[in-house]
Amino acid sequence: MKKVITVGLMLISSGSLAGWVEGKVTDIIVRQSDGLHYFYVSGEATNRASCASGTTYWAIKDEHSLAGKSQLSLLLTAYAAAKTVRVHGTGKCERWSDSEDVNEVHLIK
Repeated sequence: MKKVITVGLMLISSGSLAGWVEGKVTDIIVRQSDGLHYFYVSGEATNRASCASGTTYWAIKDEHSLAGKSQLSLLLTAYAAAKTVRVHGTGKCERWSDSEDVNEVHLIK
């Protein structure tokens, strides 16, 4: 029982360490040299991962995965339609050393 509670608390606390932002997508960049897909959102980020504290862009963690492709599609749609997005990070900078990896992209009506 103690293990279940400990794991549950770890999962809850790890989500609270992740950054998030809400606003309009202002730039989307796809780099040929390494395939990095990253973007900027106009809002003020909250709880940004410490590894990304000096930057304002977000990175698609795995641009080759179905989730990564879907996230990019949502971002392109939001950009083209000037719609608001809410982006939640993972709290880590695994794809690029100073950019928080994206966990979720919400397209807000």
